[in-house]
Amino acid sequence: MDRNQKTMSEASQRRDGESSIGHLIVKGLTAVGFVAIGAVGAILVVRFGSHTAPNLVIAAAPQTSASASAVEGTSREVTGDMEVFLSPEAAAQAGIKTAQVAVIASHVAIQVPGTVMANAYQEVKVVPVVGGIVTKVHAELGSAIKRGAPLATLFSAELAEAQTKYLAMRAMLDAEQKKLQRTQQLVDIGAASRQELEEAVAASASRATEVEAARQRLLLLGLTRKQVASLRRPSQIVSDVAVPAPINGVITNRSANLGQVVGMGEALFVVTDLSGVWVVGDLYEQDFQAVRVGSEAALTMPAYPDLTLRGRVTYIDPRVDPQTRTAKVRVEVPNPDGRLRLGMYVTLSFTTRSGVHLGVPHTAVQTIGDRHVVFVVDPQEEGRFMQRTVQLGRLVGESYIVLQGLEPGEQVVTEGSFFLRAESLRNAPAS
Repeated sequence: MDRNQKTMSEASQRRDGESSIGHLIVKGLTAVGFVAIGAVGAILVVRFGSHTAPNLVIAAAPQTSASASAVEGTSREVTGDMEVFLSPEAAAQAGIKTAQVAVIASHVAIQVPGTVMANAYQEVKVVPVVGGIVTKVHAELGSAIKRGAPLATLFSAELAEAQTKYLAMRAMLDAEQKKLQRTQQLVDIGAASRQELEEAVAASASRATEVEAARQRLLLLGLTRKQVASLRRPSQIVSDVAVPAPINGVITNRSANLGQVVGMGEALFVVTDLSGVWVVGDLYEQDFQAVRVGSEAALTMPAYPDLTLRGRVTYIDPRVDPQTRTAKVRVEVPNPDGRLRLGMYVTLSFTTRSGVHLGVPHTAVQTIGDRHVVFVVDPQEEGRFMQRTVQLGRLVGESYIVLQGLEPGEQVVTEGSFFLRAESLRNAPAS
């Protein structure tokens, strides 16, 4: 019995010892686990801290745990907009740059497609003053001609008849003048009455009037004064009449051909002075107030991409096309070198001043939802940026017109505003 009890006692002691050793092992493992977890926790905090951007500022808030040091900035909502605070170091790292809200003059650029046309006041139809048959054509389509140069020659029976009549009138005038001289001599010797002398004077004056009328007709039919003055005999009668160019210009139309029978007043050529042209475009209703007679226009064209010409509005059609809701606008453009050709397509640009407004660089504007915001520098507190909702107008150059939300002289963030926007969104309260 004693040996059995002793054996049982030893077994009990071994179990108690093993239990104690196991308890110690568990405690040891638990301690190691806590140490490992603590180490992992430390690694996580360091990792999170290194992951954040270096330009975020540490929040000026009480630290409640080791992870609180990872807070990079603070923002709060003030009267519907947010405020963002940055330290000077963080602002420098974020590349914050500012500019003053300025007053800018806005201009409206209106572009209108146009077509080059001849100046109707410098375009002349060339017509003969006498009918006849075309015997020569001296000018071709597109030829540049000078005023007075012959464009065509006609054989005209009418011209020959007019010269014959002129010679007949001259002969009758000579006879009447001789009769007047004889009557005067007879009156002097008492062989003729005063009445006969007066009749001779009247007849001579009448013939002189008829001769002058015949002479003027020859001039109208194309003969020169020298030709008419030298016309004394029927052998000097000419039947060819020249059709001269009335102005300097270019032949833009020709209908005269050899052997063609033409009547008086029938157009044989069109001569156009292209030293100045018209550009005609379609102006929309909303632009009527901006573009007026006298407004300056700039012309650009695909044919000369590096060339810009200038002209002025000389006419705006008072009628509006019911289909296109446009009115014709006419711009007169100098064209001394002839670069503008009839029918060319060009673009008319009208720049008009529409007013003076506040403006901010487009880089200062950020979009949050359906709002446009800028960040305004607080002049009283360094590092404080106030998010301001603004109402924008159109973009003028590199700046937006500000219709509402800013005051002249305020400083806005022009570079780094995207960072401020992200910071305000990150710290904004959940809606």
